[in-house]
Formats: sequence, C-alpha cells, structure tokens
Amino acid sequence: MPKIVAKKEDWINLGYRFFTEHGVSGIIVEKMAKTLKVNKSSFYWHFKTKNDFINELIQYWIDQETERIIHTTSSKKASLEKFESHIKLIYKQDLFWDFNFFLKQYARKEKRIQKIIDDIDTRRMRYAQNLLKEMGYLEEDANIKAQVLTKHYIGHHEMLRNKKQSADYLNDVKKELNQIIKY
Repeated sequence: MPKIVAKKEDWINLGYRFFTEHGVSGIIVEKMAKTLKVNKSSFYWHFKTKNDFINELIQYWIDQETERIIHTTSSKKASLEKFESHIKLIYKQDLFWDFNFFLKQYARKEKRIQKIIDDIDTRRMRYAQNLLKEMGYLEEDANIKAQVLTKHYIGHHEMLRNKKQSADYLNDVKKELNQIIKY
C-alpha cells in the first residue's frame, strides 16, 4: 500500500528531473506519485495546482542555476579566481541542463515565463559584467563581453545537447573565450 505523504523536496526533485527530460508534458501527477510510491493527494498537500508546482520548479531552477552559482563564485577572494570558478560551474554539463531548453519552449505559450527567463539572463549578464569589471575591463567592454559570454554559454549548451562533454572541457572553453576575454 502506498504511503500518503512525500516531502515537498521529494516532489520538487522528481519534478525537476521529469521537466528536464520531457518539459511541461512530463509533469504528470499520477506518474510522479507512482514513482514516489505515494498517493497523488500527497502532491496536493504541498501544491494547490500543477501551475503552482511548475512555479516552484522554476524557483528551484533559479536557486540552483543562478543563485547557487553566484553565491559559490562570490565566495572566492581574487577576481580571477571568481571568474574561473564561474566558468567552471556554468559550462559544466550536468543532468539538468535541458531544464532551460524545455523552460524556453514552455515560455512560448506562457509569456510570464519568458519575463522570468529574461530577468534571469539579465541577472547572469550583470553578474558576469561585474566579474569582468573586477578583472579590470572598462564598463562598456565588460558589458559587451558579458553579453557575448552569455550567448556563447547558451550556444555551447545547444551544441552539446545529447552529446558527452569532454573531460577537458575547461581548456576547450578557455581557448574559445580567450578570443574575447583574456584570463
């Protein structure tokens, strides 16, 4: 007999994985409940609606893929060390890279989601710009380089979708980025 309640974190972690694999169409309460071996009422104990759940997944994505990275790299003392740590984290392929891909697809139908994505892209670019200014780049140069860095990261990800990242990915990325940012 299934248990009745799963923790909110259990639902979020599973939902994040399912969204990463299939997008919004992968968020099927019955299927997730079966995977967690709980009744689907457990889902509604934590989330009023599927939309509320998706909003929680988006917040989790923001926390993990933006706030955590900014916090981790900000803890470094030297500006170059911060930048190198930032590059290592944003370019490292992980199991959840496709969350962003499916989120952008979802944003085509849900315009409020596009605003969230745009705000996060802006936050990431500003953070990169500040790192570059700390490294000695002037404001305008740092701004342009931060935009190119963000676009490079997005393109890099798209080119690696469904492929294995090389073990030496940091050197590959550094060679490419050194065309615009010397570090």
